[in-house]
Amino acid sequence: MNENKRQRAGIVGIPPLSVMELLASPEYEVFDLDEPQGKTSIETASPFLPKVYCGILRTVVANSLKIKPDIIYIDTGSGKCDCAVHTATVLEDILPNTRIVRTRNHDATDFGIPLCRTKMNLMGKMAAITASVQIPFPYEDIMECTPTAGFWGVPPRDFSLLKLFPDTTHIYGWARCMENKTPDNLDLEMHFNPHVPTVFFAQSFCAKTALARHLASKHPYGLYLDCDVTAGNSVKAKIQAFLELSGM
Repeated sequence: MNENKRQRAGIVGIPPLSVMELLASPEYEVFDLDEPQGKTSIETASPFLPKVYCGILRTVVANSLKIKPDIIYIDTGSGKCDCAVHTATVLEDILPNTRIVRTRNHDATDFGIPLCRTKMNLMGKMAAITASVQIPFPYEDIMECTPTAGFWGVPPRDFSLLKLFPDTTHIYGWARCMENKTPDNLDLEMHFNPHVPTVFFAQSFCAKTALARHLASKHPYGLYLDCDVTAGNSVKAKIQAFLELSGM
C-alpha cells in the first residue's frame, strides 16, 4: 500500500481493544496524542482549553492541531476523565476535517502487568507501558523483581521525574491499568503495596489528584506529588529527598 494512502489516526486515553485491533492494520498510522509529538508547543492549545486543564489534555489539543489526523478515537468514559468529554467537543469544532469518535472502554479481560513489576529503569518501563496501548496482545516472558519503591499514578507528561527512581520500582495506579488494558478498573487502580515507599503522582488539575492524595495519606511510606507541564527542580528534589530518607 502507498504510504501516502494511510489514514492518520490519533488516540486519546485507551480506546477499547476492538478499536486498537482495527488500528493495528497497515492502513493506519497511529499517533498517541496524550504524549508530546515532536517539538510542539503546548501553548498552541491555550486559545481552546483553559490552563486549569491538565497538561495531558492540553498536549492532546496541541498535537491535534499540528498533526490534523483523519480520525481521532478519544476515550470519554470513566477510564479517562470527564474533561476528555469536553475536549472531544472542542476538537470537533476546531478540526472540521477530522472525524472525532468518542469511545468508552469497559474492557474487563486482564492482560497482566509484567512490565509494571519487572526490573528496568522507570523511564523505559513507563515508555513501554504507554507503547503497549497500541499492541493488542499481552507481553510474555518478562521476569518479576522484588520491589524496593513504588510509583503510583498516571504516566507523567514529563518523564524526566522518573529518572530518580531505582530500577526495582513497581508501578501502580492508572498506569498499571494501562498495561492491563482495563483503564476503568478502579480496584486495580487503587491497589498499592504498603511495604515499599511509594510516590503517589497525578498531573496538576487532574481529578485523580484527589485519589492520589487520599491513598498517600493511607500509605505508611507515601508521598503525594503533582506537577503540571514540566517537572521542576522542586518536584525532583522532593522525590530525591523522599527516596533517600526511605533508604533508597
